Amino acid sequence: MRKIILNLAVSLDGFIEGPNGEFDWCFDDQDYGMSDFFSRIDSIFMGRKSYELVKKMGDELYKDKKLYVFSNTLNELAPGEQLIKNNLPEEVMKIKQSPGKDIWLFGGASLVASFINLQLIDEFMLAVHPIILGGGKPLFINVKSRTLLKLQDAKTFSSGLVQLIYTSQ
Repeated sequence: MRKIILNLAVSLDGFIEGPNGEFDWCFDDQDYGMSDFFSRIDSIFMGRKSYELVKKMGDELYKDKKLYVFSNTLNELAPGEQLIKNNLPEEVMKIKQSPGKDIWLFGGASLVASFINLQLIDEFMLAVHPIILGGGKPLFINVKSRTLLKLQDAKTFSSGLVQLIYTSQ
């Protein structure tokens, strides 16, 4: 069965965006394992706000990946993209059981919380950046219960970034 992998950049104080929605603090001076990660996946899950942001930035992120957008407000996507409005657990399990590579849970915070609350995330890859933002959008919001994780790996980079990889228990 395919895995759902949450792979996100997070500040040391737990934010995925700065106070004004900015992400200019994310390091891009080296690969940080993203090439290997992209070879593991063939699909991306994202919420409406992340989708709209990615669309403004161009299709480099997902040009050769199947895109699934979770939204109650969107009615239509570009050709080849799939909109999921209802029955999140059932739809996700159908996709997980279909043939293919692993799936990247890209964001946003509300979608991540839904996936955590439904215990749908198999692996957490958090790129912890050595910066304290002091405010912004926290990674973990509206999580309803304790979630135990098992550390699989920790990689350090010359920039001070630490990538933590956990699996669900």
